[in-house]
Amino acid sequence: MNLIASTIVASGSKLPVGDAGLTAVLGYAVVFVGLIALMIVISIVGKVMVAKSAKPVAPAVAAAPATPAAKKVAPGTAGDFMLHDVDPKTAAMVMAIIADKLGKPLNELRFKSIKEVK
Repeated sequence: MNLIASTIVASGSKLPVGDAGLTAVLGYAVVFVGLIALMIVISIVGKVMVAKSAKPVAPAVAAAPATPAAKKVAPGTAGDFMLHDVDPKTAAMVMAIIADKLGKPLNELRFKSIKEVK
C-alpha cells in the first residue's frame, strides 16, 4: 500500500492538508500534460493534412478544337517570329528583358514580331 492510501485508512478517511494539496496538484499536472500532448498531436496532424492538400494539382486542360492552320510548337521554344530591321542579338536581348520583367520563363511567352521604332 502506498503512503496516501495507508494514511486514508489509518486516519479514518481523512486526508491531511499537505497530502490533499499534493494529490490535487499532481492530478492537475496529469490533466494539463495530457491536454498539452493532445494539442501537439492535433497540430502535427493538421500540418500533415495541410501539406497533403497543398500539393499542386495538375489543372485539367480542356481540349481545344484543333484547327488545320494551328502550328504545333515544340515545348521550350517561342515559335516563329518576324524581325523587322533588328539584328538577332538585339531581339534576343529584348525578349530576355521582357521575360525577366514579367517574371515568366521565355518559353511561356509568344513573340510574333520585333520591330525597331525610330
